[in-house]
Amino acid sequence: MTLPEWFYPGPPGGWTADMLDHLPPDAPRHVELIDGSLIMMSPQTAFHLYAIDLLRASLNPPEHLAVLREMTVTLGLRQRPEPDILVVKKSAISAKTTTFKPEDVHLVAEVVSDESIERDRTTKPIKYSNAGIKYFWRIEQEEGLPVVYTFELEPAVKAYVPTGIFRKRLQTDIGFNVDIDLDLKWPPV
Repeated sequence: MTLPEWFYPGPPGGWTADMLDHLPPDAPRHVELIDGSLIMMSPQTAFHLYAIDLLRASLNPPEHLAVLREMTVTLGLRQRPEPDILVVKKSAISAKTTTFKPEDVHLVAEVVSDESIERDRTTKPIKYSNAGIKYFWRIEQEEGLPVVYTFELEPAVKAYVPTGIFRKRLQTDIGFNVDIDLDLKWPPV
């Protein structure tokens, strides 16, 4: 793969979160910034797509929150990851919104793919918890079906503690009740 001229060697001083809004038109649609490095998303699998759609359609937050997919959260100067699912304050959304502040984010969820295992299991949860995001979910594939690992922030140490592992049905409370049938049918309808 040949990288475009603008990508390498990158800007003097490295990439920053605000630069993502000014990438050239030929930049990939989904790019996130982790530790000052641009991460371009690989093509998603059907499982990834349907897991995101299932969560987005099934989450029913209270009126002041909204469910979004694949938008970034600016965690710092060189940190702007793009979770697969976000539950955010509606008051933080405008027509020009491209990223959210951590204090406006209620939940982030990552659907793990082969190329993102390390980032989704280790790197991103640490960054999200350090930023104070209260809830984190990691969705993995097991025999073609989603398994959801849920976590809640323990505020005294700013670290996530596990709250459950869910197969077939996700039932939990994240400030509102969640009850999602995880039994994806293949092909999903």
